[in-house]
Amino acid sequence: MNKEFIQALDDLEKEKGIPKARLLEAVEKALVSAYKGKNKGPDENVYVNIDPKTGGIEIHHRKYVVEEVTDPNAEVALEEMLRYDPDYVVGDVVDYNMPLEGLGRIAAQTAKQVVVQMVREIERGMVYDEFIGRQGELVNGTVQRVNNETVYVNLGRTEGIMSPGEQVKGERYAVNSRLKFYIMDVRKSQKGPQVFLSRSHPALVKRLFELEVPEIQDGIIVIESISREAGSRTKMAVSTNDDGVDPVGACVGNRGIRVQAVVDELFGEKIDIIGWSDVAEDNVSSALSPAKTEKIVLDESGKAATAVVPDYQLSLAIGKEGQNVRLAAKLCGIKIDIKSHTQYFGEPQGTLTGALDEEGYLNPEDFVDYVPAGKKTAKAAQAEDAVSEEATDGQSAAEEENAEDTAAKANAEDTGAGAADEAGATVVADAEDATEAAEGDAESEA
Repeated sequence: MNKEFIQALDDLEKEKGIPKARLLEAVEKALVSAYKGKNKGPDENVYVNIDPKTGGIEIHHRKYVVEEVTDPNAEVALEEMLRYDPDYVVGDVVDYNMPLEGLGRIAAQTAKQVVVQMVREIERGMVYDEFIGRQGELVNGTVQRVNNETVYVNLGRTEGIMSPGEQVKGERYAVNSRLKFYIMDVRKSQKGPQVFLSRSHPALVKRLFELEVPEIQDGIIVIESISREAGSRTKMAVSTNDDGVDPVGACVGNRGIRVQAVVDELFGEKIDIIGWSDVAEDNVSSALSPAKTEKIVLDESGKAATAVVPDYQLSLAIGKEGQNVRLAAKLCGIKIDIKSHTQYFGEPQGTLTGALDEEGYLNPEDFVDYVPAGKKTAKAAQAEDAVSEEATDGQSAAEEENAEDTAAKANAEDTGAGAADEAGATVVADAEDATEAAEGDAESEA
């Protein structure tokens, strides 16, 4: 060994990240193997020392002092050792320095092969130790190739594998595309460590929120539960012990910037965030959002619940193909049975207009504007009938008043005419009387 060899070990340490001490240990084992192969004996007591600074090498053959030798390769007689030092006793250890010239060219090649193999094993072991400690975490990787629906991802020092079952339906994994993956498992194999990745695991969403929400990293907000149907929808329940922090609002972020970053990484997957409570009924009610519940009934075991919802929100509570109630059940960890108001109480709840009016969304009269053309609600028809009746009554009253006015006017005219006739008759009678009186006076004068 020489300084050039030590320099080569230093370069390997820098490039591969393999400690120099482990490399020297590998070289020492290689030289022991080469020495045993050259001497063709079970010399298990042979060991090698290499100076890490100068590269000097020493091969030692260790033997034990005994009264009577039974194995010459591992034992030496006490009588023989007393010739060199009278202080030797049975059980002492004697190390013999072995010549290096006896190794030969074949031994050097054997040492080289062992060193190369040992370097590979050390490097694989280091990669395994690195990723086994990151199991359950996120890792950035670049899609390297796709073979038989299996995606192989370049993780830098090793290659990750994502099986079809861990892929998200609808996602396209183009070569050279860079994504975040969840490390599910790490296993050893003959070709090195195998890192199994996932894009559909629910914990992927949890880790993404930990990256985006500092309050989760600091432990202020706790993700209590996650249920996910990859590629479609995720429900996540969060809680906090700090009264001054809104866990749902913190996860959503200002103008939704935090949750939108997670949605973008998941290629548009919908995410529902709800607040977690110590009351199981409240959790079931929140988990069924956006549907509103009227009543939550837990069974005695606490492992099943019946949720009563308004008749018009039954389909919303169940969700498309039962997705909403299925995710809610996974989130709460209990079985949930959905029943409408009519199914549970045995009586109809009422019209949709009345339900909307009770919720304060609109007035019954406003709902007429939303009825398609040519159709009317019962209340709208009743309202129109009432208006028509009032209009008819008003018109009839007006006509009666007009008739009375006309009759009064006619009576007035008749009365006036009669009075005028009487007045006229009186004048005529007075005129006739005056004429007759004048004629009588004339005759008297004659």
